[in-house]
Amino acid sequence: MYKRILVPVDGSSASLNGLDEAVRLAKTGGAALRVLHVVDGIAFVGEHSAFTADAESFRRSGKKMMDDVMSRVRKQPVRADSLIVENLTGRAADSIVKEARKWRADLIVMGTHGRRGFNRFVFGSDAELVVRTAQVPVLLVRGRARSTKAGARRKKKSR
Repeated sequence: MYKRILVPVDGSSASLNGLDEAVRLAKTGGAALRVLHVVDGIAFVGEHSAFTADAESFRRSGKKMMDDVMSRVRKQPVRADSLIVENLTGRAADSIVKEARKWRADLIVMGTHGRRGFNRFVFGSDAELVVRTAQVPVLLVRGRARSTKAGARRKKKSR
């Protein structure tokens, strides 16, 4: 069973899906969680090209997001701590793998956006890079699929 689970979060619904799965695994197996946020300047510039903010605003928004995430985690019966690291010049994946090694995580659980085509080419895939370079298992959690019933109801309404 896993004893130390690293879960990177960025505030997106995909990363929160990963967080939920990591919490579930930690509760089941008694593992400790480390919730990691990487203040990543490349992600902000890449996803919001018109967004020009300095590193301090990245730090503030990262801290606010992490406070919200940890408030959610503390409601669960798991041992957890949090860490914010800065990587304003490189990929978040590099910081995730480095922290997994440093903290001696035996599992990384992360949400994935599942980008395809042009978006994947432009933004890359931190999840893919973590899978390729981590020295421990990586569990990727996709976004929650729409239920078949909900999809059928929408289809029926549109007729």
